[in-house]
Amino acid sequence: MNILEEHPCFGQCQATAKGRIHLPVAPRCDIFCQFCARAISRDVARPGNAACLISPEEAIGVLDMALTLCPDLLVVGVAGPGDPLAGPEALDALIAVRERYPRLISCLSTNGLSLAKSLDRVIQAGVKTLTVTVNAIDPNVLTALNLGILENGQFIGGVIGAEKLIAAQNEGIRKAKEAGIFIKINSVLVPGINEDQIPLIAEAAQSWGASLYNIIPLIPANNLKRIPAPTPADLEKAIFAAEKHITVKRDCRRCRADACGLPGGVDYSQALYGNYCPKETFSHG
Repeated sequence: MNILEEHPCFGQCQATAKGRIHLPVAPRCDIFCQFCARAISRDVARPGNAACLISPEEAIGVLDMALTLCPDLLVVGVAGPGDPLAGPEALDALIAVRERYPRLISCLSTNGLSLAKSLDRVIQAGVKTLTVTVNAIDPNVLTALNLGILENGQFIGGVIGAEKLIAAQNEGIRKAKEAGIFIKINSVLVPGINEDQIPLIAEAAQSWGASLYNIIPLIPANNLKRIPAPTPADLEKAIFAAEKHITVKRDCRRCRADACGLPGGVDYSQALYGNYCPKETFSHG
């Protein structure tokens, strides 16, 4: 199996990739992104949104049904609605998935703050592919994008919080790569704030051993709702700068945290979660 060809979020041609499911089993987050608009919602098509939260125990039943609906499903990932490593739930679910379906590829999307300290359980869960969102490597820039972090239940903001997040991402990504995990770096492109960081992140991603870089245009929301989304020209300029250092993915669809199916094809999330009652939304802590 060639993971980088068949994984729809790592391969360069989604038309030839297999299906994926995002299990919405991450109920909390440990950083405070200024543009974050995560929510329990059946209608809004954006990252961080899901129709409901499910427990690790419910995840296997959902996956059983998903494989019936989409036999081409190959990747089981967790991408929200909170951060998969901010609590035990996501890895509990993926450990259970690995026991029942060892042929499937386990995948996580994380901000990286808790990656290094969670790595042993990440490996135990059989995670083969990992996406880490890195929006700046200059802490002064990052403070405009992230209000702070939670460390041992304590809020740490400003430059100190930004420095801690960047250091944790650096350590976690390097250790995950050493463990043989395929790494993709995501960045949210925010006009007027982090354009100049994009080539620096791309260069860093290459040095970390990442396989791919993905630049996601800002969806204006929350504290950054008045910043306009990047234009296609803005995105192309960022991609051109990044491609000098690393391969850039061009077909990201900014999937929901409960997506299921082939990207760009039929989405089975309504069939999977239509009878689930929404639990309380994700939290910080």
